[in-house]
Amino acid sequence: MSMNRMGNRSQNPNRVYGVTEPISMAGPSESDMIRNRELEKFLADAGLFESPEEAIRREEALARLDQIVKDWVKHVSRSKGLNEQVVEEMTALIFTSGSYRLGVHSPGADIDTLCVGPMHVTRNEDFFGELHRILVEMPDVQELNSVPDAYVPVMRFKLDGIPIDLLYASLPLPNIPEDLDISQDSILHNVDEQTVRILNGCRVTDEILNLVPNIQNFRTALRCLRLWAKRRGIYSNVAGFLGGVNWAILVARICQLYPNALPCTLVSRVFRVYNLWQWPNPVILCPIQEGSSNAWDPRRNRKDREHLMPIITPAYPCMNSSYNVSNSTLRIMMEEFRRGNEICEAIEANKAVWVTLFEPFAFFEAYKDYLQIDIKAQSGDDFRNWKGWVESRLRFLNSMIERYTGGILQCHPCPGDFSDECRPHCCSYFMGLRRKQGSSPEGGKQFDIRWIVDKFKHQVCQYSAWKATMWINVCHVRRKNIPVFVFSGGIWPSQRAKVAAQDCLGKRLPGNNFLHADDAGSRKRRKQVVVNRGVHLEEFSSLTSGTSTASLQIEAGEEEQSEAVIADTIRNKNYRKNMTNHDQEPEGSVKCRSPSCSNPKGASPVEKWVTDSSSGEIVGLSDMKTEVSGGTVENNSFQLSMTEQGVQIPVVGAGGRNSCSKPLQNEGLEELELLPPSSVASASTSKASQKPLISFNFTSSKKAVGPSAERHQMA
Repeated sequence: MSMNRMGNRSQNPNRVYGVTEPISMAGPSESDMIRNRELEKFLADAGLFESPEEAIRREEALARLDQIVKDWVKHVSRSKGLNEQVVEEMTALIFTSGSYRLGVHSPGADIDTLCVGPMHVTRNEDFFGELHRILVEMPDVQELNSVPDAYVPVMRFKLDGIPIDLLYASLPLPNIPEDLDISQDSILHNVDEQTVRILNGCRVTDEILNLVPNIQNFRTALRCLRLWAKRRGIYSNVAGFLGGVNWAILVARICQLYPNALPCTLVSRVFRVYNLWQWPNPVILCPIQEGSSNAWDPRRNRKDREHLMPIITPAYPCMNSSYNVSNSTLRIMMEEFRRGNEICEAIEANKAVWVTLFEPFAFFEAYKDYLQIDIKAQSGDDFRNWKGWVESRLRFLNSMIERYTGGILQCHPCPGDFSDECRPHCCSYFMGLRRKQGSSPEGGKQFDIRWIVDKFKHQVCQYSAWKATMWINVCHVRRKNIPVFVFSGGIWPSQRAKVAAQDCLGKRLPGNNFLHADDAGSRKRRKQVVVNRGVHLEEFSSLTSGTSTASLQIEAGEEEQSEAVIADTIRNKNYRKNMTNHDQEPEGSVKCRSPSCSNPKGASPVEKWVTDSSSGEIVGLSDMKTEVSGGTVENNSFQLSMTEQGVQIPVVGAGGRNSCSKPLQNEGLEELELLPPSSVASASTSKASQKPLISFNFTSSKKAVGPSAERHQMA
């Protein structure tokens, strides 16, 4: 196995790191040393360092993987007709990258690995084909998941319990020499663009370590930033935030600007510098090498000019590693940089402690409205494949909503997924929703994002390995409707916990914007409207064996905490029941709960967001337009209209016939039938020109606004 691990280098006092002169060459003070010891103790108590036993297991797993790929290359070479003497000389090499290569991995973290093989061993046929079959038959390989359609094709699995992400690069060489140096630019000659991206993972990590003045201080500071980003919910490249290599480059740049600083000072300067950074000015560690069409160059490439937060990799060809960042995720990260800067200033003034900086972000208390994306598959293997594909597409839903609404409707994706242990092969993703703060109200403007959701679902279902048992659903949920399995221990956080978090420093920090209080003026009686929306049978009939419940809660205040806990427990049980019924109900049947049933709150379908002309808040949900033309109904599987008495829907009588429509009031559970287009058209010709509108309060909780902390210069 190629050992590309770099030891600590001796610091060269005469070398200038980076593209500019350092901001400060000052060494640590006595107070810096005290704070640094406190920070290192916090990191140790947080369990960021693996045990010697686990480190040995990782080395053994890498050695085992190295032998597996060598045997695999020999097997493929033999099957392609090479003589036995040549086959015995064939080999492949394993390189490491990511957090393991940088030396900042935590216990249980995966190992990013790269396999380099000869030109006759291909990626699609041999790597994702033959090697995949070999790994499937090995008993010590678990949770094997191949994602060949990803931007960087990857194979994920556990080997002897160690999680591994394996990439493959086929070089234009008849065989791979044991002393291959992939840091040389010549290794990129005559390879395709995808192979360049794959090779750059290892090349970038090696170059980062070569461009920082003190590797040990860099590693400690990077561990802090990774832990902070994960707890604050902004560590995820796939969700549109920043991933491991992004944070490594940001920290490495601060190490260049403060070459003699201790890790505690480096962490503080990360927040100070990037809180004042004027994006989209790029963060670069070394001069950008020109000469490649793939290199990041906004002067020539139009797409590069659209990048919002360019963080450029140091290895040739220099690329933007943060192209996934959107307007919303950039805004969220800038808010977190501001919060971090204010807390670090308080720490330096002995008015706060390190634990305050790393307080987890209460995502499910930050907004009143969320999008919930549920996915499901029939088997464990199908679920892992489906989950990996959907995760890589979720950021497109965020960007489409932002683009269509002109940035007025902002999305906050929550990194990671949530699973109910009672529901195998299922998981949920969430996005917080709010109107852009400070935006001028546009009276009556409607944003119908259902077509965006349908477009997103259609794109997701283009997955090359899609099966009829793979399912996805997107719905709108209120904060109090969030299923309790997303919370630690399955318990809804109490009001007392909110107060304790708010008073953590004896005052409310301006950055703690996840603590909210409802407007007292909005306290009024709740009104509930239950809406049932049909699915698009033409495109998605094979996705599900039924359609999900679509219940919309219209609320305007808070209820007592004891009642909330009981209601949330009931909702969680009903969520599991509904998910179970989803598998059992026949095609075309829909269950709709009325206000009197045991599930008083639920998820609503994604509808039209309507802006109130007086307050500027998003207060409306408009049902999808129904048009009757030539006996067909567009965009809806059954007729839905609004009258003065309530919502009118086709109700299935006891005999199964379609009885007359009547207002939906406080009645029991009703079975709804998806009517054929002709039946709907004949029953609703007089209503065809109407656009049903359902209004509801849709606004983020008010932000806590504290005094602005005085900003210092970076020097």
